[in-house]
Amino acid sequence: GFPLVFETNASTNSATWAVLIRFLGRKAGAKVLLFFELTKFFAFFFAEMHFFLYFCTQIGRMMNNFYSRSEALLSTRGLEALRTKRVILFGVGGVGSWAAECLIRTGVVHLTLVDGDTVQPSNVNRQLPATCATLGRLKVEVLKERLLNIHPEAQITALPEMVNAEWLEANGLEGYDYVIDAIDSVNDKTDLILYASRVRALKLFCSLGAALRFDPTAVTTGELMGIKGDALAKAVRARMKRLDRYPHKKIRCVYSTEQAAVIAKSEGREATVKGSLMQVTAAFGLTLASLVINDTYKQIKL
Repeated sequence: GFPLVFETNASTNSATWAVLIRFLGRKAGAKVLLFFELTKFFAFFFAEMHFFLYFCTQIGRMMNNFYSRSEALLSTRGLEALRTKRVILFGVGGVGSWAAECLIRTGVVHLTLVDGDTVQPSNVNRQLPATCATLGRLKVEVLKERLLNIHPEAQITALPEMVNAEWLEANGLEGYDYVIDAIDSVNDKTDLILYASRVRALKLFCSLGAALRFDPTAVTTGELMGIKGDALAKAVRARMKRLDRYPHKKIRCVYSTEQAAVIAKSEGREATVKGSLMQVTAAFGLTLASLVINDTYKQIKL
């Protein structure tokens, strides 16, 4: 005999079960009922599988469309080249966070974020990870979540750590194609520049002072040792002189030709707090990202 489960299931449709027993007998009727139950199961299974495969196909099409505008300008070769590049970004604040998003939206899929800071209320006016909902959270973790929502297939590593000479010696940079420096500590920036410049195949792009400025159209690029009028560049060069150590190659930096504003203490601001606006910091970050993107594109055109 067949398990009683078929009798129990059949009780929900007693008329059908009665007809099966009357014309086919108990055993044959149970076989027919089993056939119909299996047919229903497989029909449901294949319908769900069809939906799943359709969903996967749509995701694939969506990702292709995601890149369509980048590919239209960069070319298929350029986009594929960008997808192979490994980028590490130090500092995901008012400058670095915008650089990170630009890279992911354009086509970079290998990105490491290094920053030990948490989101503070004073960050909200200019930093991509900073919202009222993310206060107190690690910036790299917030930014990683956002970037993966933009591009779920991206390989993003979030390191909630602060870079310094010891960190660089312990972790190295040899596995990367590009380094983006968006940190504002003079000592840490200097250490990063000196270390990265020793790695032959590595390209380093640095951000200088974005604070105390209003004009995003004044943002440009130049070589570190020749930039004038930027306090951060001056401080970095002074520390290099004290250490009697200099970069092994030219370092291209993003900076502003706008003269830094002077804010009087009488206006109620602390002398140690340097005001900054998203309209400028974001322009710095996007310019940094463009240096990586354009350099990659240039390589396939050579």
